[in-house]
Amino acid sequence: MRAIEAAFIDAWKRVGPRFLPFADAASPDLPLPRLLRLSFFQVSVGMCSVLLLGTLNRVMIVELGVAAGLVATMVALPVLFAPLRALIGFRSDHHKSYLGWRRVPYLWFGTLVQFGGLAIMPFALILLSGDTTGPWWIGHIGAALAFLMVGAGLHTVQTAGLALATDLAPREKHPAVVSLMSLMQLVGMLIAGLGFGAVLAEFSQLRLIQVIQGAAALTMLLNVVALWKQEPRNPARTRHDREIPSFHESWRRLRRTARWDRRLMALGLGTLGFAMQDILLEPYGGQVLGLSVGTTTGLTALFAAGGVAAFAAAARLLARGTDPHRLAAHGALAGVVAFTLVLAAAPIASLAVFAAGTVLIGFGGGLFSVGLLTACIRTAPANEPGLALGAWGAVAATSGGAAMALGGLIRDTVAAVALSGSLGPALSGHEVGYGAVYMLEIVLLFATLAAIGPLVQPAWADATASTPAQADAAVAMQPAR
Repeated sequence: MRAIEAAFIDAWKRVGPRFLPFADAASPDLPLPRLLRLSFFQVSVGMCSVLLLGTLNRVMIVELGVAAGLVATMVALPVLFAPLRALIGFRSDHHKSYLGWRRVPYLWFGTLVQFGGLAIMPFALILLSGDTTGPWWIGHIGAALAFLMVGAGLHTVQTAGLALATDLAPREKHPAVVSLMSLMQLVGMLIAGLGFGAVLAEFSQLRLIQVIQGAAALTMLLNVVALWKQEPRNPARTRHDREIPSFHESWRRLRRTARWDRRLMALGLGTLGFAMQDILLEPYGGQVLGLSVGTTTGLTALFAAGGVAAFAAAARLLARGTDPHRLAAHGALAGVVAFTLVLAAAPIASLAVFAAGTVLIGFGGGLFSVGLLTACIRTAPANEPGLALGAWGAVAATSGGAAMALGGLIRDTVAAVALSGSLGPALSGHEVGYGAVYMLEIVLLFATLAAIGPLVQPAWADATASTPAQADAAVAMQPAR
């Protein structure tokens, strides 16, 4: 029996790296079980993202009868904390602690804040719906505080967690680790979406309380398991008597190196280009193509499949030395093709074309996000990876929140004008509002390509750089522009 087990394990070791795209993310210092355990914080981030942007968005409007404008305001509150991610990353880089930890305190306190927001949220929502005899403003303040706390905790946990992952993983493993972390967030979103939908199929206020409190308990469990015995203690590195630079000094130094202004501009434009459709894709399928609820819900699976394929492809290509900026540009190009297919699906009434466009949106968005995140990690200052990751997270989260708000606003405004007949008989349907958003996304993605272009290293450097270190050296050889 032992001989059979040994043979099976030996065969699996040979097969794994070839067919499991993230098997090579592990290293002797960070074995795969420990890496997967660390990635649990991304699962909790994905779960809370679905809860805030999906489940509660619908429940508050439909079941609790809260005004849509008030719901939009509450859901947007976590975005207010997103710009502070750069400061959080910087503080975790230079944290002073007698215990010798830099990232763990931010992971822990971020988890506590996130748990606290989820703990008070269900009761605040019930008060917000008007089911109370007390003053009306109590529900508003309670709900605002709950959403803001969840957002603050979520951004803190993700920033410190990604920084810890880059601290623990060898530099040559960073692309695969980044792809795995992105995949685990998507896994958390998928599991949470299916789970919340099944539990709340028969809605009641008591069940809503149970779901949100269950999410709070699961968040605490996942994050504690993720950070347990991950960061080695080093009191010399976190001693109180050392001098640390100011945030403004570090931020100016970061912007002066490796053309970070252009990189962040490309990230913001690309995120706007991909995220405007986040709340419009399913309504487009139902309202324009006449698809059923079950069919449009299946779009989530297609979108996720495209994202998983992108993460797997990115991990392999980046490990072979592909320039991450070039990979992000390929993602933006895939997005242009994807939105073109989505637009073309309406006049020809083709579900197949719409499905292909949906898969490509997920694929292009995955390549773009992983490519630029890897580029940010590679060009981060050696002693301040948290600042670099915080800057990436601040721009990505802020642009994503603005994109969803703008997408809905533009769609509603253009659709109202079209339905009134002001644009003529040829442009008088619901598809006009959606089409305006999708065409704007195509324009934004072309602008993203223009922003990324000067960052892409020459083809000869890309071809000869077989390792991330060689790729970094090739980037350093480029003249500043």
